Amino acid sequence: MEAGKATFKTEGKWNDWHWQWRKRIKTPAELIRVTHAPATEAASWVKVASQYPISVTPYFLSLASLDNLHDPILRQFTPDIKELDPTSGPPDPLLEENHMPVPGLIRRYRDRCLILTTSLCAVYCRHCNRKRRWQQRNHLETKEYFSTILGYIARDSSLREVILSGGDPLTLPDGAIEFLLKNLRAISHVEVIRIGTRVPVVMPMRITSNLCNLLKKYRPLWLNTQFNHPREITHLSAEACDRLVSSGIPVSNQSVLLKGINDDFPTLQSLFTGLERISVRPYYLFQCDPVRGTTHFRVAVERGRELMKQLWASTSGLCLPRYVADLPETPGKVSLEGEGFDKEEKNG
Repeated sequence: MEAGKATFKTEGKWNDWHWQWRKRIKTPAELIRVTHAPATEAASWVKVASQYPISVTPYFLSLASLDNLHDPILRQFTPDIKELDPTSGPPDPLLEENHMPVPGLIRRYRDRCLILTTSLCAVYCRHCNRKRRWQQRNHLETKEYFSTILGYIARDSSLREVILSGGDPLTLPDGAIEFLLKNLRAISHVEVIRIGTRVPVVMPMRITSNLCNLLKKYRPLWLNTQFNHPREITHLSAEACDRLVSSGIPVSNQSVLLKGINDDFPTLQSLFTGLERISVRPYYLFQCDPVRGTTHFRVAVERGRELMKQLWASTSGLCLPRYVADLPETPGKVSLEGEGFDKEEKNG
């Protein structure tokens, strides 16, 4: 990490999340400068970024080996010309846009819904299933927008669970987060609130004591994050997760199985045991969604099943996520574990 920090003039503000947010690398030229990418890559990055923008925090950049374009951290945020392949899948594979009764609210299930709180993220992950929305700016963050969504939820008593997503809801200021949580808690039939965020992984200094004190006022509240590689488990990300857990906010992890990043047994075992060590529950291992521009990340389901078999045979049950896929035509996640998982004989 120290080598990565040397790329920036930190002015003693490395642990200030506002500084990390302001100093995000957002242009191909900046990314080319810090990674020393060859000219052949540089030209393609400019082309890809015109459709799918770049965003990466100094912190997350510091976890990468900048002289290796195949580095598993680096590949999560660097553009790839394969993203522009129009035959690689639909832009909205889960048909989310078809399930919006009001703008910004996705309802694929009877008893829960998801709020698109913002289009912004601290890091734009190139495998994201909502990368179609990256070109949108901050226009989502208005009280009128949120009031329409909250009104819809208040009128439907079958909605017991609300998920805050985006973009990344924890990139919003504390006041906006509290506005949402306070108004959701005022709706009597909303029993549980979930937050989906990659902030503990890519900008852990955002998980401040003030934010944790805010969140714990609105429990029961659950937080799902996404660690994809064991090198993402650092003392800063561990401290961020510990602050959340110590505030009564359970933290679960939803990894994505990604080719060349975590599609091997040693990496997954190290990731899941490392998460257990920092009190983060390995919840799901997702098959990469077939969203346009992600073919180069997709792993064959049979390979995923073989990896899960290896994990079942040698890893504690507390460390094992469920291997699942999200499909547009099915209610809920679909298990991909298949045959051969002798769970009755699993120890621990």
